[in-house]
Amino acid sequence: MGGLKKPRVASQAQAGSEKGKEIKIVTKHVVAVGDVIKNPRMLKLLYLISLSTNGISEKALAHIVYSIEKDHGLNLGYNFILLGGNPVSKELTNDLTALKYTGLVEVSLKNRKLYITGAGKEALDKGYESIRAVVEELRKAYESLWPKIAPVDVEVSLKAARK
Repeated sequence: MGGLKKPRVASQAQAGSEKGKEIKIVTKHVVAVGDVIKNPRMLKLLYLISLSTNGISEKALAHIVYSIEKDHGLNLGYNFILLGGNPVSKELTNDLTALKYTGLVEVSLKNRKLYITGAGKEALDKGYESIRAVVEELRKAYESLWPKIAPVDVEVSLKAARK
């Protein structure tokens, strides 16, 4: 006879005696460069990374973003909690992961610092209009905060060099 065949279902006795592997399917949102260009929060983060000429560690970047929001009153859209005196943000971590995934930011294996790539500079140029109003304020805040944050960046570099 033709028609659709029903899949076989193992009985409880068979299922309990067999050792099988369970497959879990987890969906993740795929981020493209176009999504980053349309997202002002990610563009501001990309701009802050581009200001660091010698790269910046994730820890130092978290300190800078936290200080910009707290001390300079600019809302970059991140929620922070302090763990042991270090600012931590899930949104910031997710945005950095997206920037790395799209190839707009790369991490040096030698010193674990973030660097903007050529593609990152192009994306920043394309999305510049959406962040134009705050670019100058971000640059001034970065320059005023960097002397305070530089020791955190050096600490990360030294720890990376020891390994």
